[in-house]
Amino acid sequence: MKKVAVAMSGGVDSSAAALLLKEKGFDVIGITLKMSSISCDTGMQVCCSPEDVKDAKRVASYLGIEHYVLDWEDIFKKKVIDYFVDQYKKGKTPNPCSICNREVKTGLLAKYVREILGADLLATGHYLGTAQIEGNKVIKRGKDRNKDQSYFMALLEKEVLDYLIFPLENLTKEETRKTAEKYKIPVAKKSESFEICFTAGKSPGEYLKETGLIPPLKGDILLKNGKKVGTHSGLANYTIGQRRGLGVAWKEPLYVVEKIPEENALIVGTKEDLLTEYVETEDLNLFIPEDKLHSLELTVQGRYRQKPVEIKSFEKVGNGCRFYFKEPQVRFASGQVLALYWGDKLLGGGIIT
Repeated sequence: MKKVAVAMSGGVDSSAAALLLKEKGFDVIGITLKMSSISCDTGMQVCCSPEDVKDAKRVASYLGIEHYVLDWEDIFKKKVIDYFVDQYKKGKTPNPCSICNREVKTGLLAKYVREILGADLLATGHYLGTAQIEGNKVIKRGKDRNKDQSYFMALLEKEVLDYLIFPLENLTKEETRKTAEKYKIPVAKKSESFEICFTAGKSPGEYLKETGLIPPLKGDILLKNGKKVGTHSGLANYTIGQRRGLGVAWKEPLYVVEKIPEENALIVGTKEDLLTEYVETEDLNLFIPEDKLHSLELTVQGRYRQKPVEIKSFEKVGNGCRFYFKEPQVRFASGQVLALYWGDKLLGGGIIT
């Protein structure tokens, strides 16, 4: 009997995953990461909070499985929050969820449960599946495309994939919740957490301002030719491609095309100024050998829920890669994750430069 550790966040998805695995006869243990000391106010869900730990304990007790709590708050701060702040200081728009999956709650946890707890596999409540491409394990989109979370897995180390399973692969969110309700799981009706868990629903700019991690510093909004057309409220409040909220009256719509942190300047331009023929990444991470990519019809996503963009060719650039679009596209935000796909299969990704 295989021993499976389930990453239990205290929510309905991971709780249902633990239930399904137990029903299939696996030796199931629950693992919960405490990554925040902030308690949840009414209507304000904060992932991995003390309340979530209590919920996970209740579910594990209800299911009759062993349960462990790991206090990884310091690890989470160093690996995710510090990275988040550092990237905003550099004028970039980071994706902390992808970094967290690689560095903490999926990648690091998979290694921990195998090496320390002796588990054979790590299961999560993501709506994902796995597939094989010529003997290489990859991630694929799950049945519920509205809950597809494959984008956030693009940076996972290849060797980690061998130890991951996703029990909710063939379920929709509605089906998962109905299953939880059928088996009377204590958190069956619990609401979902925010996408960026540690900001508790605040925008990055609001979070950085309120915590004092990056005090808002007003600066110039400039056209590409250097002409000043307005004043911004702090670079962290803006991202590439943004149109609304600029506070600039102009003869045609203006968009954010660049952020220059060393000058505290926000560069704006027309939609045409945003168009580019390629996107470039650093630290390219692949689940299959690079030479296998040349024969595949590739697409990329530069943000969560973006419609996949077709690629006509690519070339290595340093430790990253430059992907050329079939048609010019609006520039992707520097610091975001670029996820690489073949159909519904995730092949890896990198950080957009």
